[in-house]
Amino acid sequence: MTTTAFILHFWKNAQFDLAVLLVCGCLMIAIPRPAWAAGPDGSSAEVTQLQVDRTIEGVFVSATVSFELPAVVEDALLKGIPMVFVAEADIFRTRWYWYDKRVVAAERHMRLSFQPLTRRWRLNVASGQITPNSLGQALNQSFDSLPEAMAAVRRVSRWKISDASEIEPDQPYGFEFRYRLDVSQLPRPFQIGVLGQTDWIIALTANRRLFPEPAK
Repeated sequence: MTTTAFILHFWKNAQFDLAVLLVCGCLMIAIPRPAWAAGPDGSSAEVTQLQVDRTIEGVFVSATVSFELPAVVEDALLKGIPMVFVAEADIFRTRWYWYDKRVVAAERHMRLSFQPLTRRWRLNVASGQITPNSLGQALNQSFDSLPEAMAAVRRVSRWKISDASEIEPDQPYGFEFRYRLDVSQLPRPFQIGVLGQTDWIIALTANRRLFPEPAK
């Protein structure tokens, strides 16, 4: 085989290998995967269910997250320290010429606390940060056990994040769902002790595409 023929043969093989790699890469991107993160003990944490509905009334989100409650967090709860879990939802309008524009941003704060006198668990749910002055305006639920309370904390059902008028019905949008334990809402002295500790990190993210509504 001459040097020229060898170079041509090598180049054709390289082109074929590159094409295969590009196809495999595209397939890997196209296959939907659940959003997950490693827990502090190595266990998996993931968004196991995420549904986004566009209706004439607005956009509704239902989600279920799965994670193990770290032992240090459970111990702090039993000592009477409230924990706040935050679900966040954003809708973006995609723009080919610039960064995507966020058109909707919604939050749901879930404050879980243990009542030593009654031995019951209290869950307060609100659209913003929960303070002593706003507790009366939050949705309140009580549970007999921590597993029952955590089942409610891990689930978001028919959460309305926007009115129908806030997004255009004939346009596609990007959607991002985030869920985390908000240590910034812990009592100030307690925040210093947990800063940088991986046992206190619970953070999940999942993305979807919102396609235009079907023509009627």
